[in-house]
Formats: sequence, structure tokens, C-alpha cells
Amino acid sequence: MKITGLSHLFKLENLHNWWLTKYFFAPLYQATLWTKRSNPVAAGLFCYNNTCEIKILHYICSFLFRGALLFCTDFPVVYMVTIPAVIQAGSEAKLCASLLQPNETLVMTVSLIADGQSKSLLQESSDQEFHRCFQFQAPYVKSDKVQNFKVEVRGETFLSTEERKVMIKPYSPMTFVQTDKPIYNPGQTVSVYLFFYFTHVPLGQVSVTPAPSLDYTLTPLNDVQYSSCLCANGRKTFSWTMAPSVLGDLNVSVSAEAVQSHTVCDNEIVNVPERGRIDTVTQSLLVKAEGTEKTDTYNWLLCPTGETLTEEVELQLPKNVVDGSARISISVLGDILGRALKNLDGLLQMPYGCGEQNMALLAPNIYILEYLRNTEQLTPAIRDKANKFLTSGYQRQLNYKHFDGAYSTFGQGSGNTWLTAFVLRSFGKAQSFIYIDPAKIKESTTWLERQQGKHGCFVRLGKLFNNRMKGGVTDEVTLTAYITASMLELNMSVSDPVVHGSLSCLRNSTSDLSNTYTTALLAYTFTLAGDMETRAQLLQHLDTVALQEGGLLHWTQTSSETSASLAVEISSYVLLASLNASPLSTTDLGYASRIVRWLVRQQNAYGGFSSTQDTVVALQALALYSTMVFSREGASTVTVQFPSGGQHLFEVNKNNKLLYQERALQDTEGKYSVEVKGSACASVQVKHFNNCEQCVFSYNFFISQQLPSLLPFNHTLDIIQELPVQNLKPAVVKIYDYYQPRRPPTYQSSCSRN
Repeated sequence: MKITGLSHLFKLENLHNWWLTKYFFAPLYQATLWTKRSNPVAAGLFCYNNTCEIKILHYICSFLFRGALLFCTDFPVVYMVTIPAVIQAGSEAKLCASLLQPNETLVMTVSLIADGQSKSLLQESSDQEFHRCFQFQAPYVKSDKVQNFKVEVRGETFLSTEERKVMIKPYSPMTFVQTDKPIYNPGQTVSVYLFFYFTHVPLGQVSVTPAPSLDYTLTPLNDVQYSSCLCANGRKTFSWTMAPSVLGDLNVSVSAEAVQSHTVCDNEIVNVPERGRIDTVTQSLLVKAEGTEKTDTYNWLLCPTGETLTEEVELQLPKNVVDGSARISISVLGDILGRALKNLDGLLQMPYGCGEQNMALLAPNIYILEYLRNTEQLTPAIRDKANKFLTSGYQRQLNYKHFDGAYSTFGQGSGNTWLTAFVLRSFGKAQSFIYIDPAKIKESTTWLERQQGKHGCFVRLGKLFNNRMKGGVTDEVTLTAYITASMLELNMSVSDPVVHGSLSCLRNSTSDLSNTYTTALLAYTFTLAGDMETRAQLLQHLDTVALQEGGLLHWTQTSSETSASLAVEISSYVLLASLNASPLSTTDLGYASRIVRWLVRQQNAYGGFSSTQDTVVALQALALYSTMVFSREGASTVTVQFPSGGQHLFEVNKNNKLLYQERALQDTEGKYSVEVKGSACASVQVKHFNNCEQCVFSYNFFISQQLPSLLPFNHTLDIIQELPVQNLKPAVVKIYDYYQPRRPPTYQSSCSRN
């Protein structure tokens, strides 16, 4: 089909170009622009005649002028009607009609057929060309409704009738209300943003009213008006001072109403609505308590086998607790990884911002995904959520990469051998879930290989601001064991020259087992290497230094070591070494379960642990254990007895293993008991939150070295008040060891009042 058909259709040799532009293309283009602004898709485009030339016009108009409703008749009579495909109820909609080249007197009638009744919108009789555009009011509807537009062109020798459907949408809310933030401290100002979304009213008078409540008092600020002019698509801020009488989640309701008013706004008379409209929004705001927050968690993994298991905990509040700040909840899951799964983006309530901290967010996702995939519990929703975290973590980590393949804490300075190995083992495992550039892994592997000394051990390079950041990796042997384990986890062969050399270095160090962390890491490394003789020697020594209490099993660096983070990491490496035996006996699983139950008791409220490396290694070990003992069968009932005498029941079965069940408890003090009956394991956690005005943490310690004198280190922090707060309280400054967050000394500064 050739485009020449179009010139034949319009008989361009008989028509002036100015006529074609003025009466056909210009009106059509204008109507199309208007239609597109109203709605991206219009009612349709049709041709009455089925001739080849008319079809060409149909296709060209469809492509160039999508949004026009076009009716064409036998040439030379051409007519066009444009309407939007979607119209808002009660609004003023635009309709344009054109008649071109009539060869007799024609009557064009445009009607809207709504609910079986026809309403004439246009009736034009003419034997001349015309173009008309006018506004009409769409009918009111309560829900989306499809109506018909009918166009009829009638003459003595000509008749054409067409109907097309349009969507009438109900009136949308005139306003919406939004608070300025989700969390408030007592005495802060609550600001409410009011948005006016009503394009058909240029200017309106709106009144804003907060709902009364027994839980708080909202006092208007001075000189603030709560009846205001608002332009279409405008925004206004209203503020109150909030004085809550309770802490926690409060529901605050604010109403905005279009009111009748003859007030002049911006030198214009405001629109007076026939019917007033009210939009009410209720938003939950969290009111936080003053002072320093303290969190205690109590965890149990209870696996009954025909018997009833019971645990008890007695909760007490400190004397200097802030009134109303105590909160207690209990959560139950059928899976020890379920709590970590729920909080993939918040396992550690610590700052993030360097390469190691970013990896601590990325790595646990990998082990949890591997567990869910291996046990066929991985759903598309969980995969999408975790993959999103993995992808963003991978992209962020590349900011800390050097051109030679190494990684450092902040992407500057020399590369760090330990951090590069940490990234290497994590990226290697993440490849099965997201795209990881193989070149990045190859570059890091090559860089690490270049750091190997002539005796097979790896040279320690790069700085970390705190050696605890590397867990227990503090010497050449431990670093070599960590890097070798990373390479073996990536399925590098023990016959590989680099791996073979590092294993030789490690075998020469097994005569000194004074470092418990190194011994545990060596046991895991030789397990991966398949050296069962060396593994057995190391595990036998670890048995002699294990700490056993109440059927639980764990390890610390020394008998006087108080680092919970390091104890978790050591115990996790022993667990990994125990679980990688082949074949795995019932005795091995029983031994591992004693370690697991101790590890579970160390979890924080979010499913992680106290620091980064202990969280990464512990979740890797727990994921492997959960895979080994996974069973879909079994069910248990968990009964929680309250101090006041009430109780609550949780059910754990094969259909809700990963379901996070939580209940807030009313008794903030007293003895709670947890009883589990059935045949399925239950992971139970009691969380106890409270704020204290001046929390005191007492520890006994001995300092063997002193810092050089006359070398002060000062840091000045400028704080600018953005939100006014009444009844200012002392600010709390908390300083803590990144790897010992359970020892946070606090300082309260005095308030300066102007």
C-alpha cells in the first residue's frame, strides 16, 4: 500500500494547503494534545468507509494523533469528534467536533448515553465547514462506570452513526494529609502537610481540624490559622505542639474540609462548593521515651520429643526506669533462622559505612538463601527480597575495590588481605543468586595469591581501625587459615599450588594450640581440605577446653575472656567443623545441637548477634545445622504463662515454620514461663525494652598499658536544632567498642536554654 493513497483521498490538487492545515490537522493536533493531557489513551480512532485510502488515514492518524476520536465518511465529507477516554465524574470535560467539505446540509448530534438515558451535548446543522470545542459536565458516579458516546451525522442522502465507550471515574479525594515524620519525642511539634489535589477548582477555602484524644493533646502554635486558602495542586503546613500522655504508637487523626467561604484569596473569589467534602487521615505515630534505651533478650531452642520442656525467666525493671517506657513481647517460630529472615536488613543495630560493615549486611543473606533453597522453602517473594539486598550490597562493595582486585575499609590506602578474602568468599557464594562479575572474583583471587609468602603463609597487608573487626584473625597463621578456608569454600582444589602451600604452612603450626580461636578456625579449614587426621587432633583438643553448662556447649578465647562476640565466632567455627564430617552420625548431631542451643541464646532481638563477624559465621553455621536436621513433619504447642495469671498459646507446625508469631505482653515485671509440648522444635524469644534516665554499666577490668600523655584527641560536633522541642532533657552520648557493644559508657550533657 503506498502513501500516495493519502493525496488521492484529500485530492490535494483541488485543496489549498492552508485549508488542510487550518481546518483538519491543526484542530486535530490541538485536540490530541488536550486529550493526552487529560488521559494518555483516548476513546478511539475510527473510519466509516472501508476503502483502502481511508484505512491509510486510519493507521496514520492512529500513529500520529493517538487520543482522537475520528469519524470519516465518503470523501469529500469528513467529520471528526475528539473526547478523552477517561473522564472524572463531576468534572468539566472537553469535546471538539469538526465537519469538513459537506456536500449538503448535515446535522451533527453528539449524545452521552448514561444509565439508559441519552443527554444531547451538541446538535449542529450546517452546510459549511465548522470546528467547535466546548466543555460539558460529566455525570456523578460512585464507582468506575463505562458509558457510551453516540455521534450521528444526518443529511438527505447521508447517514452515519457511531458509538464508542468511555470510562467515568468517581471523584477522587480533594486533599490528603501527611505528618512530617513517623517518630516523635514528647514536647515536639507535629507538622501536618495538606495537599490540595483538585484540578477543576482553581482556588478553595480549606479548614483543618485534629480529632480530640485521651492519649495526647495537640495545641495550636501561636499565630497559626487553621482555615486557609489553597490553590489547585497546592500545599499548606499546619503545626501543633504534641503533649502525649502515653508512650508507644498513637493514632492521630486530622480532617481537612472544603468549606463555603466568600473570603478573597490572592485577589480572587474562592470557589464555593455546592457540597462540602471532608478528607480524614489517621496515622500511627511512635512516641519514644526519654533516656537511654536498654534491650534484654532471652532465647531458647526447645525441641520436645514426647516430653514437655519448660523454661522460666524473671523480669525486673531498673530503679531509674523512665515511666511508661517498658515494653515486653514474646515471639515464636518453627525455625531458628526465621527471626533473621524477618530482619534481613536489620540484623545489627549498628552503624554502616565501610567495606566490612557492608559485607556484614550482605553475607547473612547468602547463607539464609542457601538454607531455604536446600530445604525447598524458598518462595519467589523471599528470593526477590533477599536478592534486592544482595544486589545493592554487591554494588556498594565495589566502591571499596582497588584496581588490582583488593578491597580496603574505605576504598583508599593499601588493600587489606583479610577483607579481600571476606569479599571473595561472599561473592563466590552469591553467584548462585545474583550476577557477580567473574572478573571481579578472578582479580581478587589473583591479588591474594600474590600475597602468599615463600613458606605458604599469607602476608598481612592493609589497615583496619580495630583488630576486633577481623574477629579473631590477629596473626599470620590465623589469617592464612581464614584465606585458605575462603578458597576451599569456592571449591578450589587442595592440589592447587596456592592452597597446597597454605595448608603446608598451617600444618606446621598445629603444634601450638594455645590460641582457641586459631584452633577452631584450623579445625574448620582442615575439615574443608579433607584432612581428617589433623581435624580429629584439633577437635580433640577443643573438647578439653570447652565450657559446659546445663547441657550447653561453647568456647572462649581464655578462661577470663568476656568477649561474647569472640565466643560466638569460636563456637560457630567448631560447629562448622563438626557438621562437615562425612558421614555425620547421630552422636555428631547431638554434639552440634548443644552448641546450637548456646548460640541461639546469644541472638539479639533481630536474629543477629552482637557484632559483624560473629553474626556472619554464626548464621552460616546455624544455616548448615538447620539444613542437616530439617523436617517438614511434627507440630508443637507453645504455652506462655503470665505473672498475672493469664496465658497465651502459639501453634508451630509444618505450614507455619517460617511464620513470625509475636505478642505484646502486658506485665512488665514478674516471672514468665514457657512450656513446649509436641514433636517440632520451637525458637522462642522474649524481648524486654526499657529506657533509663542514667543507665549504669559496671565492669571490672585491668589496664596493662597506658596511652601516651599530652596527646589529647578532641572531636567537635555542631548540632543545629531543626525541630522545636519543649521541656528539653539532657542529651545522651553513647560511646562503645564496635565489637563490644554490650559495654556502652554513656554521658549526659546539660541542657542550655536561651
